[in-house]
Amino acid sequence: MKKTKHILFAVLCILFFTSELLSQNNKEQIVTIRKASNLALKAYENEEALSYLTDDVLITTGYGVLLSGKKALEKYISDGGKCKMFWIRETKEIEVNEKRGLAWENGIWNGYDPEKSEGSLVNGNYSAMWTKESGVWKIKSQLFVTLGEK
Repeated sequence: MKKTKHILFAVLCILFFTSELLSQNNKEQIVTIRKASNLALKAYENEEALSYLTDDVLITTGYGVLLSGKKALEKYISDGGKCKMFWIRETKEIEVNEKRGLAWENGIWNGYDPEKSEGSLVNGNYSAMWTKESGVWKIKSQLFVTLGEK
């Protein structure tokens, strides 16, 4: 009987968690993914951060460098060496085209390097194009523009 209660409890937890994810609307799903991406970047979990991007992602960095594809982004990150810079994006607006499985997000971003300062060292605005081609929201393109530096 005790074992049955544990199994029942586990099944209920799984059902609750699954229904919570499924009950989120598209905007909420994107916000949740963005928050997870921010946490991965802050923890220097590059593999996880890259998992939120399409393989053919296009990234324009804050200084105008165009990166085409995950592999190019991985190389850009690894070329940074021991730099501890990470970026946090704060969503301001999301618009969704449910018919096409596309979304547009914009907001502000801040770059931090805990070895140099507690506060943001660089910041600006960003826009992102999201796609739900695979059934899961992923970032297809991001444009960052640096507007402030310390």
